Amino acid sequence: MIAIICKQLRTIITVVTLLTLISSTAGAIDINSFVYPPLNQIAIPEVQEIKLDNGMRLYLLEDKTLPLIQASVRIHGGSYLDPVEKIGLAGLCGELLRTGGTEKYKSDELDELLESIGADAETSIDIIAGSLHLSMLSSYTELAMEVMAEILQRPVFEQAKFEQLMISARASVARRNDQPSVIGDREFDKVIYGNNSPYARQIEYATLSTISRDDLKAFHQRVFRPENVQMAIWGDINSQKIIELVKKHFGAWERGKEPLPDFPKVDYKFDTRAAFVDLPEATQSNVYIGHLGGHLTDEDHPHRIVMNNILGVGFGSRLFKQVRSKAGLAYSVYGVFTANLSYPGAFYNYVSTKSESTVKAVRMIIDEIKRIQNEEPNAEELKLGRDRYLNTFVFNFDSKGKIIERLVYYDFFGLPKDFLNKQMEMVKKTTAADVTAAAKKYLKPDSLRILVVGSIKDLDEPLAALKNGEPQAIDITIPE
Repeated sequence: MIAIICKQLRTIITVVTLLTLISSTAGAIDINSFVYPPLNQIAIPEVQEIKLDNGMRLYLLEDKTLPLIQASVRIHGGSYLDPVEKIGLAGLCGELLRTGGTEKYKSDELDELLESIGADAETSIDIIAGSLHLSMLSSYTELAMEVMAEILQRPVFEQAKFEQLMISARASVARRNDQPSVIGDREFDKVIYGNNSPYARQIEYATLSTISRDDLKAFHQRVFRPENVQMAIWGDINSQKIIELVKKHFGAWERGKEPLPDFPKVDYKFDTRAAFVDLPEATQSNVYIGHLGGHLTDEDHPHRIVMNNILGVGFGSRLFKQVRSKAGLAYSVYGVFTANLSYPGAFYNYVSTKSESTVKAVRMIIDEIKRIQNEEPNAEELKLGRDRYLNTFVFNFDSKGKIIERLVYYDFFGLPKDFLNKQMEMVKKTTAADVTAAAKKYLKPDSLRILVVGSIKDLDEPLAALKNGEPQAIDITIPE
């Protein structure tokens, strides 16, 4: 990976140097005038799919390029299942799965074993799912299956490791207000989804104090069941041998007794709100402006991708041109319309600016949101908006891992295998009228929620001047 990055950097440096030399002798160069050959057709390999009698799903892809076996396991069930009084439980379970030892291997023994053969195994649990990633020489294929079976089925959550993890978790709580941008990201999630939403709630000392090793064991017992598991394996493998090994190590794994609940719904009302986190010593403001986003399965999401690229993504976007380049108000400015499958994403625009230009920058961003609803993109903007997506499309297929992991994700949510290709085709056909229609349908400039993290006394105008609702102070004091 490092070699690839270095090669790309050398290529970029070479091109920049060449352009500099040419421009010094022949004047400015219009980079947009460059003509590139069409990309080769993307050949998507066939992934073998098997379902075990206990409900576990297996995905296999042979690739003899390197002598490696690689695995990515998705476990349905995440922190949305945490009881209110035990927020943080799922995340702790995810960290300790790998580091807390198993029935066969003590934690130090497993560390030494993996290190001695140059292998790697990592686990985690996020809001909606858990994961295990493993990479090992293919000569240790059977050991790879055994290690995954131990981690997934028989973790012991050693007391000493549990105590160390709890110390680290408390330290993270203590440090959570160290950076304004981290504060802003966290608090804007609450502004959109609500303080108590599973998609925005946060760990506290109080919730950590209620979590025990027995809670981790109970969470594992509830969630880590074969019907909740999708296991993708690729690399230098023999598919038939892998199937036999998976059945040997996972075939006797018993199904759970109760299905997990669905992902919680998001209860959202489009309205205007203004909030702030006052940091009196700050010299700049971190500002977030937006509302609830959408789902990947929205039928016109591809048009929304192009719209978003034109509005707020990259140097050629309208926000960058107007707020940073022309007005000189921002250190950083961009807009993002996120979309998920499990729950709605968020539409948000971010700007980092001097305290004394905060309200002015907010007004300019709102003006640009309104403008994209009423002013169709010109031919150059439309091309840039489509190309920003299309020119990076190939990177969805630049590794076997990305291909098979995406298939696993789509399969869980019941999407067709060619979902991404259909999205690409719609992006290609997106017109200026499609962009405007998507902006009118999905952007709500009259129902924005605004968050400012900075020195409120130093703003160019009071937040109330935006007439976006009575500004509410957010208390970020960490409860003892």
